[in-house]
Amino acid sequence: MEILDEARDRSAWSAAVLLSLVSGAIGMLSVDAFRQQWSAGGALALKVAGLAEAGVLVASLALGSVTHAIARTLGGSGRFAPTASLFIVLFWVTDLPRLAIVAWLPTDATFVQAATYATWGFGYVLAVLLIRGQHHLPTLKSAAAVSVQMLAALALLKLGPVR
Repeated sequence: MEILDEARDRSAWSAAVLLSLVSGAIGMLSVDAFRQQWSAGGALALKVAGLAEAGVLVASLALGSVTHAIARTLGGSGRFAPTASLFIVLFWVTDLPRLAIVAWLPTDATFVQAATYATWGFGYVLAVLLIRGQHHLPTLKSAAAVSVQMLAALALLKLGPVR
């Protein structure tokens, strides 16, 4: 049991940053506007890519921080670094299949929408289990801690803009 507690208390910042950058790059390459910018001029496209990657990193850190803060508010006892970093890893690992599909198919395709909801639901369940284990919270409180940012992520990152 002591080994599991020790493993639970470790952060995974390098994996979180790597997955955020890879996911951001795949998502950016799947946008037609970026492809058009790249064909027009590579230097400006690289600057835009750098800014987009920085935005993805900041947004990922914000999602992990909000998860930790809500869990602590609900009575959780977990530490910041493991909670935030593991939440970021979990979020992007469950989103990678959707990003790979979106790179090849249009975002309004039925298969893409089904993949979006499936990966989001799987990520939500895993995030609830993560918060339950990290903060020693009951399942319902863990679900409440994860709900706000997972709904925001679904609306902003996964479903995209309303047309």
